[in-house]
Amino acid sequence: MTDQTKIPLPPSGPSLIERASGSFDFRAVARSPLPDLPPEPNVRPASAARQAAVEVVHETAVAQSADEPAVASAAPVQSMPAPVPFSGPRHRIDRDHLREQCLIEPESAVTGLLEEFRIVKRQLLRTAAASRAGHGPVRGERILIASAHPGEGKTFCAVNLAISIAAEKDNEVLLVDADFAKPSVLSTLGLPGGKGLMDALADPSLAVEDCVIGTDIAGLYVLPAGNATGSDTEFLASARTEQVLARLTAHAPGRIVIFDSPPVLAASPATVLANHVGQTVVIVRADMTGEAALRDAVGLLGACEDIKLLLNGTRFSTTGRRFGTYYGYKE
Repeated sequence: MTDQTKIPLPPSGPSLIERASGSFDFRAVARSPLPDLPPEPNVRPASAARQAAVEVVHETAVAQSADEPAVASAAPVQSMPAPVPFSGPRHRIDRDHLREQCLIEPESAVTGLLEEFRIVKRQLLRTAAASRAGHGPVRGERILIASAHPGEGKTFCAVNLAISIAAEKDNEVLLVDADFAKPSVLSTLGLPGGKGLMDALADPSLAVEDCVIGTDIAGLYVLPAGNATGSDTEFLASARTEQVLARLTAHAPGRIVIFDSPPVLAASPATVLANHVGQTVVIVRADMTGEAALRDAVGLLGACEDIKLLLNGTRFSTTGRRFGTYYGYKE
């Protein structure tokens, strides 16, 4: 605290007010007559005006009630625009086909694989919720699934993650096949081909939601890759891409979009897609993905601020955890 005793005192003498009164004779000004003012208009006191206003309102209400009942007027409520609907055809997904590929089978018994992806999706959904609330990365509801090289389980993880998120009560998921050179999502799920994302990017008259395929798995939708072109990276880098992708989540806060991208070190689209997502999951294959390749892939995906690693294909756990055994599942 400042020691106020050290502050020098002003020199003694008349104060500022006293000196001002000596220079200007305020008493003379006070004694001078006021100039003639124009007569005041005929204004009623405020209380009388309020009383008159109340009487007018009362008379209006009485007159209105005599003719018809009064209707209370309220400002129109602006409702939230409806989400962009996916009105495409729905197809059945063969559960036996899923089981043959060791994928999650909906409405089946709890397995170790199902429990593993329950853990994975919970972290991704938490980040997506924080993004919507303005506390996390932008566009956190868009998730890119990538890998450094082919054969590391990228599509396997993308499909299982999509099926797992579709089981959520408050979310639905759109699985986008963004591997334009070698698409595999449709064949993995046993779905027919058709127009897809690349067609919507190349043709401004084509609505992307019309290319979405519905499934008999509640909450699961698929967007094919579309017809292959030699300019897939250039189309993804165009300004139209963000407009198209924005329509996929417009006014649908519970919708999660998962992109199955080509390998990062084998094709360039994954690097461009990283600019349009809020989360990226890089699949690391145990005893296969090298550290140098992993560092190179993560560096190329640097446009996404939230990059996670998912270890795939391991049969050893240092903690001894075995998800699913609590429900009776045995490997």
